[in-house]
Amino acid sequence: MTSAERGQSARAKLLRAASELIGEVGWNAVSTRLLAQRAGVRSGLVHYHFDSLHDVLRRAAIREMELARDHATAEFSEHPENASPVGAMLAELAEYDGTDPSSRVVIEAYLASTRDAVLRQQMQQLMTGFRSAVSASFARSGHRDPDAAAVVVLAVLDGLILHKGLDPEIPIDDAVALVEAAVMTAEKGREE
Repeated sequence: MTSAERGQSARAKLLRAASELIGEVGWNAVSTRLLAQRAGVRSGLVHYHFDSLHDVLRRAAIREMELARDHATAEFSEHPENASPVGAMLAELAEYDGTDPSSRVVIEAYLASTRDAVLRQQMQQLMTGFRSAVSASFARSGHRDPDAAAVVVLAVLDGLILHKGLDPEIPIDDAVALVEAAVMTAEKGREE
């Protein structure tokens, strides 16, 4: 293994370990030492490969959110032009119950972003891009206000994940159907 490959491997291990630890112990409980132990590397490598502990935590959280966004985007991008993307997006909700590792990383990152302007700006860019993709999907389906529909659906998605984290038994099928019906009604209202 070359030096460059070892460096890439160490970075990947650190990012994976950071993502796991954020979800397990919380953003503020992750230390350089704990991170290095989980990644199986010397603690000096954390600061060798990243500017700071916060840098690796930010990158890990953003990477986790990008993976979730890409998965959701692939799902709703494949819907037919005359169908609403709401069902496809909210069907993804089954994977995220508010207590799963991905949900916990996102929730922790939201909290951390209130105190970290760099993270907040990175998350804002990510959310803006995601909202644009959702809006484009609504536009393809002929929605009369695709931007507003995207804002509402993403807010509902975030809210349902938070609620499921507090009450995993919450029945969401009716809520999902209600949101989809409301969005479809708005689309039909445009046509009438």
